[in-house]
Amino acid sequence: MISYLIRRILIGGFVALGVVTLVFFSLHLAPGDPISMLIPPETGGAATAIADQIRAKYGLDKPLFTQYVIYLGNLVRLDFGRSINTDRPVVTALAARYPATLELTIAGLIVALVIALPIGIVSAVRQNSLLDNVSRVFALAGISIPSFWLGLLLMLLFSLRLGWLPASGRGGPVWTWEGLQHIILPAVTLGAMASGILMRLTRSSMLEVLRADYLNTARAKGLPERTVIYAHALRNALIPVITVLGLQIGTLLGGTVVIETVFAWPGIGRYAIQGIMGKDFPVVQGSVLALAIGFIFVNIIVDVLYCAIDPRITYD
Repeated sequence: MISYLIRRILIGGFVALGVVTLVFFSLHLAPGDPISMLIPPETGGAATAIADQIRAKYGLDKPLFTQYVIYLGNLVRLDFGRSINTDRPVVTALAARYPATLELTIAGLIVALVIALPIGIVSAVRQNSLLDNVSRVFALAGISIPSFWLGLLLMLLFSLRLGWLPASGRGGPVWTWEGLQHIILPAVTLGAMASGILMRLTRSSMLEVLRADYLNTARAKGLPERTVIYAHALRNALIPVITVLGLQIGTLLGGTVVIETVFAWPGIGRYAIQGIMGKDFPVVQGSVLALAIGFIFVNIIVDVLYCAIDPRITYD
């Protein structure tokens, strides 16, 4: 197991390097200059000289490959650079915003699991019933509806019409009443799409397991139906669910970019959008790298969970 984890971490490092490389060259090869957005060149010669000084300060006057090598060297020292728009360290801003993004991602995951697992299990046990048909429609709607549109609808209904929940912002830690009120709408919006996918997968996986012969043997031994379903069937059905769950967590991390913008949530996603709008290269590069590292870390945890759920799986 230890050797496998080391290999996965090394592979994750190469993936992170690929992400850094792709984002770096995509930003620098795209048309436009972040300095020209701060100081337009048509303002005169003095402004042009100031713009050249700012480019030299951030190393934007060097050849592209030289900038890339310098950036990689800074990353080794955990130096993500400084924001061009605010001149503040990017790593400090990411450290301050990452808890908010992680909090929203976990809340969205909890919403997805609370909806998907029970309904998916009951739909499989009561196949082709009214509940099964309704749940399939709900799952299809969750997959199909754009998250930003759902967020706006929830905001319109529960904030503007009913006045039950705040429309935007982060009220504080989630364990406080104000923080809980603020996170409900973005968490439900974020978890809706993942719940539809997980619900369909849980149902199909349970249907496949429920036809297995060993469950008939368990019933023949006199085990209660609840024990047969939850202790035997569900445990074997969870393997593909956990696989997709790891991917969905990555999707939730990426989805925070949209949800944080809609609900003005002060996380990394909104920080990245601000960097994109201002062509702030260090902000965008640091934000994407932080989200990518979170995705890699989650997938390593998912691989470890395989062994905990199914003892037949080993990485030795």
